[in-house]
Amino acid sequence: MSDPDMRLTAWVHGRVQGVGFRWWTRCRALELGLTGYAANHADGRVLVVAQGPRDAGERLLQLLQGGATPGHVENVVADWSRASEQFVGFVER
Repeated sequence: MSDPDMRLTAWVHGRVQGVGFRWWTRCRALELGLTGYAANHADGRVLVVAQGPRDAGERLLQLLQGGATPGHVENVVADWSRASEQFVGFVER
C-alpha cells in the first residue's frame, strides 16, 4: 500500500511578488508531479499549497528555500498535513 499524499502549505516571505515567483513555483511543482496553487497575498507574501508524495513536496520546499528563486526569499514558514482537497494541476492565483 502506498503512502497517502501529503499537503505542503508554505508561506514565502521576501521580495516574491512581481518577479515571476508564482510562475517559477508552478513550473517546479509540475515537474515534481504536484498539484495545488501559488497565490499572492496583500501583505507581500506568497502562499504555496502543494499536494502529492511527501518526497516531492520536500523537494519543492528545498527549492523554495534555495537561492535560485526569482526575487529574494527571506523566509519560508512551512506546515505539513494530509491531503484533503483535490486539485487539478498547479495554478497561479
